[in-house]
Amino acid sequence: MRIIYVCRHCHHYLGEVDGSRVSPSALGFHSLTPEERADIMTTDPHEGCIYVNTVCEFCQQALEANPELTLIRTPLQ
Repeated sequence: MRIIYVCRHCHHYLGEVDGSRVSPSALGFHSLTPEERADIMTTDPHEGCIYVNTVCEFCQQALEANPELTLIRTPLQ
């Protein structure tokens, strides 16, 4: 199963990992609580992949420079 990383704010594709070569526990997913997993991971059985929502470098810099953006539901589009 492919593991695809996408920015949670701008939805930019960040990369992917071949899940058949790397286990989710090797990526640290086992250390997440069920609530954290539900927040950042989405499984798409039709495509056979797991989407992981993270934050890209551009959005991270924008949020650090403008912390008030965290109050908006979709601050960066």
